[in-house]
Amino acid sequence: MIKSESAAVSQNSARTKLEQLRSFMQKQGVSAYVILSSDPHMSEYLPDRWQTRSYMSGFSGSAGNLVVLPQESALWTDGRYFIQAERQLQGSGIKLMRLGEPGTPSLQRYLAEQLPPAALIGLEGEVVSQGMVRSIEAAGQARGLKVKDLPFPASLWPDRPDRPATPAWPLPAVAAGVRARDKIRQLRERLAEQGSNSMLVTRLDDVAWLTNLRAADIAYNPFLLAYCWVSPDSCTLYTDPNRVNEAGRQQLQQDGISLKDYTAVMPDLSACRQQQKLLLDPAATNYACFQLAGHNPALTIVEAEDPIQLLKAVKSPEEIANIHRAHVLDGVAMVRFQIALEKKLNQGEALTEADVADLVDHCRKSVPGNIGLSFNTIAAYGTNAAMMHYAPHRGTAAVLRPGAMLLVDSGGQYDCGTTDITRTYAIGEPTAAQIDYYTLTLEAHINMAMTVFPAGCSGANLDIMSRQVFWQRGLDYRCGTGHGVGYIGGVHEGPHSLRTSNYVPFRPGMVVTDEPGYYEEGNLGVRIENELLCVEKEVTEYGRYLAFEALTYCPYDTSLIDTSRLNHQQLDWFNQYHANVWDILSPHLGEVEQAWLRAKCQPLTA
Repeated sequence: MIKSESAAVSQNSARTKLEQLRSFMQKQGVSAYVILSSDPHMSEYLPDRWQTRSYMSGFSGSAGNLVVLPQESALWTDGRYFIQAERQLQGSGIKLMRLGEPGTPSLQRYLAEQLPPAALIGLEGEVVSQGMVRSIEAAGQARGLKVKDLPFPASLWPDRPDRPATPAWPLPAVAAGVRARDKIRQLRERLAEQGSNSMLVTRLDDVAWLTNLRAADIAYNPFLLAYCWVSPDSCTLYTDPNRVNEAGRQQLQQDGISLKDYTAVMPDLSACRQQQKLLLDPAATNYACFQLAGHNPALTIVEAEDPIQLLKAVKSPEEIANIHRAHVLDGVAMVRFQIALEKKLNQGEALTEADVADLVDHCRKSVPGNIGLSFNTIAAYGTNAAMMHYAPHRGTAAVLRPGAMLLVDSGGQYDCGTTDITRTYAIGEPTAAQIDYYTLTLEAHINMAMTVFPAGCSGANLDIMSRQVFWQRGLDYRCGTGHGVGYIGGVHEGPHSLRTSNYVPFRPGMVVTDEPGYYEEGNLGVRIENELLCVEKEVTEYGRYLAFEALTYCPYDTSLIDTSRLNHQQLDWFNQYHANVWDILSPHLGEVEQAWLRAKCQPLTA
């Protein structure tokens, strides 16, 4: 592979920055410096100010942790980003650590094995969780390794962006469904069950849910940078007060929430004199806040899992009704995108992946009620689709030509919900291999959608329902089958998911994606994704049973399906799904759009 000039510049820049950091480390007496993909609120997607790992390494994936030693450096990421990371780290001197691969040590074990006895490990305590610091120290305990809270040096990032403070606005009553004061009451009831009477709410999605406020501090996530302290008799929101509009201020006041500046939270943790049993989740609370609270004798720390994550994950009836409306809007956008794409291709227009991403983004943003995208659109053609989180760029995006497949993973933020959908399309006449892998992925996708299961089952129990058809052929995919989705919030939401390591039981009202895929480096990638709603199925003499209901409304590419491979139940599900897509979307479409959709939703036969 011939490196581009820009890539070489990026790699040289990474090497220079790492050497500057090593000089800083030597002056501070630390033998390692850890840079996690994180911010003060343990967010998945980060404000520009805390994109430190990306700035230092050149790797732009959303998940990855960097360790810098005096003579070497390493970056850990998961299977979604192996191909991307290998390309972006090439020439940087940073070793790629492939999480989950045999022989790959954890970050903690790597530090314990590489560092000399009694070494100091530097990290920025404001952006590393208490739980992560503990795991690092536990792994190095036998060698006497210790962590030192060491803020990232300003001199290494002279033009570092400021903290974001975009305008904050309240959800209208029809969108919120439940008032903030009622959510605070629910939270206090859960806190009592967990042996506490107060909580420092640190996750941004938690703050948004609890207060019914939204903003745009993080790309694609309608959140505001804030903490919220729920005490026995008060509730304080820590953010820039000037950013909250008058309607938001009035709503907060009516719900018993006072405003203080974002920077006041740490001094308040130190100065609080009211006796409180303060719940802190070590996985969600940064090391700096945890240490301040732990040294305050008035605060008795109750370490427990964040209760808001589960409260938020089970959508209210009002939220579910709004989510259905969001998916109708999204389905209309996807129909218009597919029609426009087919028209351009049929007219012989030369399109790149970047053109495709712009087209689907335009169609989505043109729908009434859209307030943005839920993530950066993935439009991946041919071999690029083997990279799960590939992002096209002008100048390097592949040109669409007959003979390969196009994977489009996209989603929107609406004033009534958040969406996430993937469709894979044949460009030209599909090959036998493309039909084979698409049909295999569709089988896995349908199997999950049809699953009926006893109450109490988790993602660890259910993931096999999709994965088994891959396993039968000695294949697999290096990611979970699905993730939770927020409500006018993050496109990735916990605590539940469809993966072998998740043991949170599914509950009616939870939303999860169903997105199995097949990825073969250098060849192709296929993914099919709908959102599913967990619903009550029935109660029998054997217990209570739950099921999934499809929330996404968009036709599949039937040219890629070998119907002889689908059993009767799968084919019935497929045809009923397309019938539902027609029934739900057609009233919102024009005549030409309806004719197109009717043709796409014709029933298939074996």
